Amino acid sequence: MVAPPGSTGTTLLLARASKPEQKPFVGNQAGGRVFLFLNSDDFWRDYNEMVTKGIKFVREPKQAKYGLVAVFEDLYGNRWDLLQLNEDHPLHDR
Repeated sequence: MVAPPGSTGTTLLLARASKPEQKPFVGNQAGGRVFLFLNSDDFWRDYNEMVTKGIKFVREPKQAKYGLVAVFEDLYGNRWDLLQLNEDHPLHDR
């Protein structure tokens, strides 16, 4: 289980396949689509640090109508959005 520093409620459980029939789905829980989101308060700081650490980005940064976004893969092939929402986005301060 991982959580942001100082968090009192936000956690993410990272679990391994516990049965042989689960193994083929590791890294493909969402069929190749992004289903995890990592919000950032400083997109370029986090993006550059992740690139330096060898994180594989499969879609380069782009400005979308909702904010700045790039797609990366975790160690198991799950796709994540690294995301900095625009200040006027309804979820910006959540």
